[in-house]
Amino acid sequence: MAHQAHAYHMVDPSPWPLTGAVAALLMTSGLAIWMHFHSTTLMTLGLILLLLTMYQWWRDIIREGHFKAFQGHHTPPVQKGLRYGMILFITSEVFFFLGFFWAFYHSSLAPTPELGGCWPPTGVTPLNPFEVPLLNTAVLLASGVTVTWAHHSIMEGLRKEAIQSLALTILLGFYFTFLQAMEYYEAPFTIADGVYGSTFFVATGFHGLHVIIGSTFLAICLLRQVQYHFTSEHHFGFEAAAWYWHFVDVVWLFLYISIYWWGS
Repeated sequence: MAHQAHAYHMVDPSPWPLTGAVAALLMTSGLAIWMHFHSTTLMTLGLILLLLTMYQWWRDIIREGHFKAFQGHHTPPVQKGLRYGMILFITSEVFFFLGFFWAFYHSSLAPTPELGGCWPPTGVTPLNPFEVPLLNTAVLLASGVTVTWAHHSIMEGLRKEAIQSLALTILLGFYFTFLQAMEYYEAPFTIADGVYGSTFFVATGFHGLHVIIGSTFLAICLLRQVQYHFTSEHHFGFEAAAWYWHFVDVVWLFLYISIYWWGS
């Protein structure tokens, strides 16, 4: 920063986009091989390479951004760009889920004769929306409260409270994932049960994946908070994770009302 006359961050060349792309190729092709030939070797290699890429790429970003111990490249104009980037990313995710809701409502609002002219289709027993799905709704809403508590604690410099509330949020995220896994295991229908099964499992499954990603995002923030990386003015890494978590909460509310409650 001492040798440049501007506040912007010129990113150094990095191998991690390439290794991440190779990991994605190995995982997708490995998934196809697992489904057809029951071999998990390629998928496991892809997963290991992905985890290594994640660790090293995040390490580099923390080194670039941390303004006390490391390089301090994340100046106010750079942070502004990162905020816009996160907003655009979440907007793209909104449209990603919009496609699943479109498929669900397209099929359910005017069921075809092949479905029995009714929704849920003839022969499909839906899940009770007032059992595990309602508990999951309460769990995610509670996690939205705890992540907001963590955000306010960081802004007010309450380090211990921030750690406690962030840990509680992550625990609630893992509890949600556990409950959803149990729900999938005990579901009376499968992804192969026509349009109902496919829309249900694809929409709720991708949401479950986003909960796992959000929990990982918050876990990294917890490690950073423990290591004194965040201050009341400089904590965009956590802020981005909180925005993402609130987005996951809102999507679940739409999923619960549409697929679990109305759709049953």
